[in-house]
Formats: sequence, structure tokens, C-alpha cells
Amino acid sequence: MKIAKALIALVVLGGLFTLSNCGSSSPAPEPLANQQFTKLQKTWKLTAVTLDGTSQFAPTGPYNNNFTLTISGTKGATSFDYAVANRPALSPWKASGKWSFGADAATQIVRDPDVTLDKLDMTYSVTDNTLQVQFNYQGTGFTRVDQVKGNWVFTFGL
Repeated sequence: MKIAKALIALVVLGGLFTLSNCGSSSPAPEPLANQQFTKLQKTWKLTAVTLDGTSQFAPTGPYNNNFTLTISGTKGATSFDYAVANRPALSPWKASGKWSFGADAATQIVRDPDVTLDKLDMTYSVTDNTLQVQFNYQGTGFTRVDQVKGNWVFTFGL
């Protein structure tokens, strides 16, 4: 009988100890790269673009609001996909490729990080419905590079 009482007391104490450690611990926050990817993973429609401070947007420039940038992939991955549609013949954008986050996932991406000639560091800012991408393009791999090299700012919306 004494053994049974001791065993019951031990089980009750063990249960209480276990339950006392089940406090309201909050889950670990989602990694910043995953939060940013969730915001970026969309098809973005061009709303403005400049090259060295000069508008390249229609009606006088080669870009119009039919230009889109689609960012896709799997949250948690280290590399993602991009594709552009309706780009002009002279453009700093390839039709498609890969990108990854730079040293600061909140503001930096690297376009085509595994292709030495095409690798391009970019700075970005994103909200739920706007994306701005800035970069200095020096034009490796494209014809008539002098016409597209320089400081670009692409602004997109949904």
C-alpha cells in the first residue's frame, strides 16, 4: 500500500511538474528572408523606371506598364526564380534567371548569383503592394551596352 501511495504521489508530482512547464511560450519568429520572400513572391507591374535619373517609361521611353517582373520559388530556399515579360530589346534584364538574398535580406538581392558575367547586386524595398529595385548595370553579355549601362531604378506595383 505504501508503494502504491508513493507511486501515485510520484505520478501526480510528475504531472504537475510537466504541466507547470507548459506556459505560453511564443513560437520563434519567422526568419527575415522568409518574411521578405512572402512580400516579393508576386507578379509585379512596372509603374516607373529611370536610367541615370531620366525616365525610360512610356510614352517617350522604351518601357511601359506591360513590363512585368515575376518572382517565384519556395519559401526557405536559398535561390529563387525571376522572369520578365514585355522587355524592350535593349534592357538590363534577361528574360529569366535566378536570384538570392544578399548579406541583408531586408534590402539586398543578387540577380543571377551563379553566373559570373551576369551577377548583379541590387538594392530593393518592398511593401505589400510596391517594389522598388535599384542597381548599377555595366552590361556584360548584351549588345549595345552603352545604351543600357548606368544607374537604374525600377518601381513596380500590383
